[in-house]
Amino acid sequence: MSITQLLFWFLTALALGSALMVIFSKNPVHSILWLITTFFSISGHYILLNAQFLAIVNIIVYAGAIMVLFLFVVMLMNLNASATPLKKKWLRFAGVISGGCVLLILTAALKDTEVMRQELMMKTGEIGLIHNLGMVLFKDYVLPFEISSVLFLSAMVGAVVIGKKE
Repeated sequence: MSITQLLFWFLTALALGSALMVIFSKNPVHSILWLITTFFSISGHYILLNAQFLAIVNIIVYAGAIMVLFLFVVMLMNLNASATPLKKKWLRFAGVISGGCVLLILTAALKDTEVMRQELMMKTGEIGLIHNLGMVLFKDYVLPFEISSVLFLSAMVGAVVIGKKE
């Protein structure tokens, strides 16, 4: 077994274990911390697939910004045992049905993995590298990139003007 396979199985076990801990943790803050661990392990999978840009974006956007937002919301809500709603049996039934649907979709998606596995080449090729994305973005799509930057700038100025008091 190579080091890449060992790392893949470690990251897979870490992702599945931490995802289960997200579900089974009683404390919402601990659940959020387990979700951050899940995002980091998924980013490790992206790096193994030679998609460094997706890994960095996953860490910055999800593990960074979104999880901090979740953490602030949970802390501001001040959740405790008296604030939790009563559990209803139909919610469990809906959860089981939803989980079954997700399992069905995953089974359908994974039925052709052997063919895809033969086509995937790890640590080779140029797909997913940040350098290639930058070259395409600044050569082929420079005009839409500049237009979107002006749009974001005007949105930021508009948000400041709307939020400013008289």
